[in-house]
Amino acid sequence: MTKQISFLIGFFLINISLFAQTAPFNIYIEPMNISELGGLQAYAFGQHDGKWLIAGGRLDGLHRRQPFAAFDVAGNNNQFIVIDPVSQQKWTSPLTSLSISLQEQLSSTNMEFHQEGDFLYIIGGYGFNNATSSRKTFDKLIAVDVPSVINAVIAGTSVTSYFRQISDAQFAVTGGHLKKINNTFYLIGGNKFDGNYNPMGNPTYTQVYTDAIRKFNLSDDGINIAITHLPAIIDATNLHRRDYNAVSQILPDGKEGITAFSGVFQPTVDLPFLNCVNVDSIGYEVNNSFQQYYNHYHCAVLPLYSESDNEMHNVFFGGIAQYYDSLGIMVQDNNVPFVKTIARVTRDGAGMMVEYKLPVEMPGFLGAGAEFIPVPGVPQFNNEVFKLDDFTADSTLVGYIFGGISSTAANIFFTNTGTQSSASNHIFKVYVIRNSATGIHDLNEQSTGTLKMQVFPNPNNGEFVVRFNLQKMAEIKISLFSLDGKMIEESVLTNLSVGENTYQRTVKNPDIGGTFILTIETPYEKATQKIFIEP
Repeated sequence: MTKQISFLIGFFLINISLFAQTAPFNIYIEPMNISELGGLQAYAFGQHDGKWLIAGGRLDGLHRRQPFAAFDVAGNNNQFIVIDPVSQQKWTSPLTSLSISLQEQLSSTNMEFHQEGDFLYIIGGYGFNNATSSRKTFDKLIAVDVPSVINAVIAGTSVTSYFRQISDAQFAVTGGHLKKINNTFYLIGGNKFDGNYNPMGNPTYTQVYTDAIRKFNLSDDGINIAITHLPAIIDATNLHRRDYNAVSQILPDGKEGITAFSGVFQPTVDLPFLNCVNVDSIGYEVNNSFQQYYNHYHCAVLPLYSESDNEMHNVFFGGIAQYYDSLGIMVQDNNVPFVKTIARVTRDGAGMMVEYKLPVEMPGFLGAGAEFIPVPGVPQFNNEVFKLDDFTADSTLVGYIFGGISSTAANIFFTNTGTQSSASNHIFKVYVIRNSATGIHDLNEQSTGTLKMQVFPNPNNGEFVVRFNLQKMAEIKISLFSLDGKMIEESVLTNLSVGENTYQRTVKNPDIGGTFILTIETPYEKATQKIFIEP
């Protein structure tokens, strides 16, 4: 369920102009080790007094393609894990003393969660249901008394009295996110997946995307939980996404918001979204002027806001993406591989968003299904966005990245037998470095462009289709160059329409063969891509 990619024609390169920018900060990650700590991915966490409480998630790596082996019970995390990253200790406690209903949900994967004071609220999740001997998305909310559970796990005493659970059909969601704006909860995206996963399309499951932002208020007196549902926002095109990153924001007007970045799958094709959805207390807005090329699946994300510059920064750590950088050339891989990329998306005071690739990478194919766990006491806004202007030291430890999937190679989905990846037990300290004279981040110019050129098929035999998007009526020049800059062919297109256009091209001399540069250019922008012609 984490990844189901249809193999589309094409593995092609896009040549993006990368411009260097002196960065507002740098990122440094430092590995650390806790003895006998096992790997875990797609879990929920809360924290108290610097200690982490971890529940649910998977003990294995990328789910297998074999239906009998995908999301098997042996890979469930059936215990609570408490971690003290400072003393580098860990403690565990089994779920067996809890009710079956609590055990099932607390051992599920891809739950939505949010901590409010001492209580961690957990919604949904996909896991095994004993009553049906099958898997389902749980339609429940759990309130966890985080300090009490942490203390009980460390002391080895009972945890049974520290959980409350209610049922609500609106909470049957997995792969979405639970966030807050002011006093309202936002359950964004995700899907209801019931039955046993099967990538072959056999009818062993049903899957329904929420296509929604479900809003509600929650009242909790420590005993009773009351939910008041508010009108939902439905958008079957732009909210049809799961396994993505939803990140709390400070918006250009200084108010709280949320941005839903990328995710899968587009309604018409099994590929990630490149646009984002910005949510505020009034409604939402789809940003098609920005395109995110790196870090498409759920991964650890660090949000920072500079009040003095009115800039909102989001740093994404590894994971899975349709694009990655290779020696300064952006590679598009429609098999959507694991990547090592660490990238930053920044929104300025005018609301313009742009993407940068950082010079540092994850030390392996890591990050998918991991979480960023902040350090308590580091200055934050009410919605847990860090106050970048308050970082006065040259180096500030802001948090940790724990777990996720560790893959042995970029593309393993179609050959995955369970040995090609595993749940990671890596912990990385994350530092924000200020006042560094050597910090250079590479601008992905195409992230703000509108042409968004793609070529199908690629490689080709000299016949191909160019797909591009026009922001306004304009004359288009399409040029084909050799790698040494020699002009091969050039055409001018007129009478095009605003929006998506396609142009079928036949190279006059297909016997030439090799690698070429294709450019499309308007009076206001230009896109460039490598294509491969087979002689």
